[in-house]
Amino acid sequence: MRYALDAVRRRPGRSAMTSLGIGLAVGLVVLLLALSAGVQTSATTLASESGVDLVAASDNTTILSGEFPPIQGAHALASRIPSVDPNVATASPWLVSDLVFGNASLWSAANSSSVPGGWSPTDSGTVGWIPSDNSGIQTPDLYNGTGFTAPGDPHYGGGLYNGPETHEIVLDQGLATVLHVGVGDLVWLGAAQPPSESALEGWYANATAFRVVGISGPFWLIPSALLGFVYLSELQQILKSATATTDYASLVLIHLTDPTAVDSDQSQLEAAFPQLTVFTLANILGAIQHVVNLYRTFGELIGVIGVVVAALFATTVLQMSVDDRSRELALLRAIGHSRPSVGSMVVEEALLLSFFGLAIGLPIAYATAYGLNLYLTRLLAGLPAGFSFVSFNGGILLDGLLLVLAVGLVAAVAPAARAMQLPVAEELRAP
Repeated sequence: MRYALDAVRRRPGRSAMTSLGIGLAVGLVVLLLALSAGVQTSATTLASESGVDLVAASDNTTILSGEFPPIQGAHALASRIPSVDPNVATASPWLVSDLVFGNASLWSAANSSSVPGGWSPTDSGTVGWIPSDNSGIQTPDLYNGTGFTAPGDPHYGGGLYNGPETHEIVLDQGLATVLHVGVGDLVWLGAAQPPSESALEGWYANATAFRVVGISGPFWLIPSALLGFVYLSELQQILKSATATTDYASLVLIHLTDPTAVDSDQSQLEAAFPQLTVFTLANILGAIQHVVNLYRTFGELIGVIGVVVAALFATTVLQMSVDDRSRELALLRAIGHSRPSVGSMVVEEALLLSFFGLAIGLPIAYATAYGLNLYLTRLLAGLPAGFSFVSFNGGILLDGLLLVLAVGLVAAVAPAARAMQLPVAEELRAP
């Protein structure tokens, strides 16, 4: 090792550049591994803490499609599913749709025909649910306001849709900020954007006014900064599906009393409700892992290219080092050092440069990962608290160490072989 240190010390510039090249390649691979681990870890943590053990969607729905055809008879499923499977503690139908929101300022401008340029209603995601029927399921934290006041779904009226409408809505902080509204203010909801500014007054006349009864945090299932929550039947009313023969929902979130035999519950519910596809948490996380693996494979290809380039660069530098010290190596052979001994000196130099690269690459990877995580969490507003795009663990650090060893050993093969094959007599006679 003393000989390897001396070789590195004698050529500091070349040694530094070699270590930097190895460090950048290793740091890139470590960063990519940390990104895939972070997304997977955060998704697993959120899912396990959500209280959702099963998700029911329309028949033939696939998780990766991102589209959920409507489920009919949503309100009835809230009671029918637990009656079929006593292990079901909660079956909560959710209708997810995109609506258009307008505030009082835009309403006043529309009614006075003086809409400022660039003003228009805001597109936003909307969830229709039965607020009191989410026991055991993690829902957004309420920051301000009293929240929904009526139990059940009053307007549903037992399937007749003739009960009173509450016109209550909870907005997440992102949407409340965009609309410049707070608890107690009115917002108007419509199914589509008005075609022009001149149509705004008519849009408001046909939109439905809701009173803001709460401001909530973001939601783990729909990580969006623009989200509103209303009673299921009242969203159905806006979407023209508030009838006994439709009664649409997008999903039914299911919380089990005992989730240890979730596969059995899945089979039982799919047999009882052939119009539904039931997913377990393992199914959902497996789909997430599939997507993560696709990006990880692409990243690994980039990382492999970087590592190969770093190994070739290190090989070239070590070859130059052997050529520069050919007389020294021949002299070592002449005074009794064996061929393997001389070759091991080259390998030690390669490993030393690689470990210097590791010392450079890991801090670069960590700093880049920290900055990237900070940027992404700010860019994608509405992510749940504690969500992280990166995760460093012992396995990732071990992968970095093994990669460095591999680069060092591969880079040393050709130079070490050359050093062992140097003609001793010719090198010593050379001027």
